[in-house]
Amino acid sequence: MTHSNSITLTNPKNQTAFDMPILSGTIGPDVVDIRDLQKKSGMFTYDPGFISTASCSSNITYIDGDEGILLYRGYPIEQLAEQCGFLEVAYLLLNGELPNAAVLESFKQEITQHTMVHDQLNNFFKGFRRDAHPMAIMVGIVGALSAFYHDALDISSKQHRDLSAIRMLAKVPTIVAMCYKYSTGLPFMYPQNKLTYVENFMQMMQGTPCESFKPNPVLVRALERILILHADHEQNASTSTVRLAGSSGANPYACITAGIACLWGSAHGGANEAVLKMLEEIGDVSKIGTYINRAKDKDDTFRLMGFGHRVYKNHDPRAKLMRETCHEVLNELGLHDDKLFKLALELERIALEDDYFIAKKLYPNVDFYSGIVLRALGVPSNMFTAIFAMGRTVGWIAHWDEMISAPDQKIGRPRQLYTGPVQRDVPALKSR
Repeated sequence: MTHSNSITLTNPKNQTAFDMPILSGTIGPDVVDIRDLQKKSGMFTYDPGFISTASCSSNITYIDGDEGILLYRGYPIEQLAEQCGFLEVAYLLLNGELPNAAVLESFKQEITQHTMVHDQLNNFFKGFRRDAHPMAIMVGIVGALSAFYHDALDISSKQHRDLSAIRMLAKVPTIVAMCYKYSTGLPFMYPQNKLTYVENFMQMMQGTPCESFKPNPVLVRALERILILHADHEQNASTSTVRLAGSSGANPYACITAGIACLWGSAHGGANEAVLKMLEEIGDVSKIGTYINRAKDKDDTFRLMGFGHRVYKNHDPRAKLMRETCHEVLNELGLHDDKLFKLALELERIALEDDYFIAKKLYPNVDFYSGIVLRALGVPSNMFTAIFAMGRTVGWIAHWDEMISAPDQKIGRPRQLYTGPVQRDVPALKSR
């Protein structure tokens, strides 16, 4: 981050002029440093949703929504998803560089050693109803981890932060799988050290004690790609929540739990689940035209879920990769004739060819394809967001660690534009 030039602002009330520094990153727009704005002018900025506000500086992830670019530590997401495994990408996000073969093997072994959870955590699940949403269970279980692993909660210690990161990265898949098993009434499956990170999660979620689990490499690679594509996405709502919680000095498990709770929102992590609900509502290929027309009608509240993106104004770079994965999975499982998948593929074709969608740049996004892939993998829709959280955990940890390490780190405290009553006196009870 460099300081280059400044911008002069004028207070319209008293015509006082003052300079605000302009900061430049390595790529992307320059920013006006407004940290002294209130001191210099007596005013704050007003920016609901933080549309034009940089809440921090970060060297982890870069997005250019206009050009459809997503970089993890400078590496294009397309190259990472095609050439790397999830733990390679996880190491990159946590440490800033891709590991060599020896370092990667050591990292994998370290993760493997921490995949089991404390046996007493099994009792926590019994406190939830069997039909509880997996995200509700996840919030409770991940939040409870600090009660079991309090030997490394000194956030000022890099060693403690690194150990907590390893533990969360290793244990969250185990917890996600346990959430699913609990809802089905099937026994929990222990991790197996001989399996890879993604294979292990699949056997814990889909395996049973009755027979050995045989991972399908096409399906394993599909889930691995989903995790890579969802590993980080800059200062999104859940990541910002993790940072805000962490700014108070809260322990890392509490901070990640805050991120999980935020991700649960339908406008954030629930988008791919919403895609499946939309497809089920449409129901049949013959009804697509009706729903397309409804989507075009500005007076109709219906919206096509999984199309367009708040950040990407051109195309979502993750969507192309997920589209390829989607077709690989459908081919592998012979599901192209499945009613719901046929409906999804026809909706995709229309959206890519229709002049209205092209003009509005409403291309299928990563959520459209990931929901279809997860359903094909046999994952129920209420588990979609939990798997999203599993992939995003490493991004949350990386941002939390970066924030704790920052020399200018302060507790988050947004300002407000107050619109309530001015000061007034409390009347006596009898005269109210």
